[in-house]
Amino acid sequence: MAQAADFTEEQLPEGGTILRLGGTLAISQIGELDERLRVSSAEVRQIDLSQIDHIDTVGAWLVYRTARDHGAQIVGADSDAQRLIAAVSGSDDIEVETPRLSPALRVLHEVGEAVVEIARMFVEFVGFIGQCVKGFFNLIIHPRRFRMHSVIQHFDMVGVRALGIIGLMSFLIGIVIAQQGAVQLRQFGAEIWTVNLIGRLTMRELGVLMTAIMVAGRSGSAFAAQIGTMKITEEIDAMRTIGVVPVEALVIPRILATVIMMPLLGIYASLVAIIGGGLFCWITLDIPPTTFVQRIREVTPLTDFYVGMVKAPVFGAIIALAGCFQGMRVHGNAEQVGLKTTAAVVQAIFLVIVLDAFFAVFFTEIGWN
Repeated sequence: MAQAADFTEEQLPEGGTILRLGGTLAISQIGELDERLRVSSAEVRQIDLSQIDHIDTVGAWLVYRTARDHGAQIVGADSDAQRLIAAVSGSDDIEVETPRLSPALRVLHEVGEAVVEIARMFVEFVGFIGQCVKGFFNLIIHPRRFRMHSVIQHFDMVGVRALGIIGLMSFLIGIVIAQQGAVQLRQFGAEIWTVNLIGRLTMRELGVLMTAIMVAGRSGSAFAAQIGTMKITEEIDAMRTIGVVPVEALVIPRILATVIMMPLLGIYASLVAIIGGGLFCWITLDIPPTTFVQRIREVTPLTDFYVGMVKAPVFGAIIALAGCFQGMRVHGNAEQVGLKTTAAVVQAIFLVIVLDAFFAVFFTEIGWN
């Protein structure tokens, strides 16, 4: 049986103390030896290892540290002990320098990493779109696998439950457009043109755009959080195990629900914004509702309605794709759910605004001014 490590102290004739270590200097037998050596106040001149039975790396480090701290000489060590002490003493001299980059190089490094990450995400996003297209055609070929109940459930979440907040937001936006337009047009005595501003802005741009931003923040984030949580809890892996395709079961219903509900929400938001603007014009500009409605019908071309209805389903598809894509990218821990949810909202809003700018140029070029 191995003997526990211990030490004795012996006074030297010339002054100081010789520390005689004995037993097994191994991690399993050292026990309180380390603490006892630390609190010892003796002036150690020599450390005698002739009585030790066995020594490992931990014991060699203990001997070396004690000799270093006291400036003591190590005696009585066999070849194994000398080799281990030499090995641990070499590691004590290594100084690890933290790599330091100049501010300019650090900025370039971070920009390069961001570019690489964006390129990788773009490639993954294109691949994810391909998986969705493949899943959609698989559902067309095998319609019994289509989950209509899931689509209806997301109709409720994306559309019905969003009516309140979208209606309030649109109503206030209509009032703001009317108020700001009236203030500016009053300088030219053209307050009646406020009606034109309300009609065209809400039907063509702000009705659908603000709805898309609201849906991205509300439903797109929910998609990412729901699917991301399923990734963390390994529910998606379980679905694959039982033969269910996650894209068909989770992604396609959310995309269809958002694409179908976005035009309806866009029409609803535009009408509520027009009501808000009409109420402001009635109270502030003395434009009666009948005159306001008649003016809206005269100055708002049908092409503005078409523009909004073309953009709405595209925005819905982008929002649902971004939310589901970021949810599928969750891995590791629960912190990733929050990070990918934030990324889903940012990505969806960014893509919506970019597409809105593209549509503005496109419809102008084809004459839908």
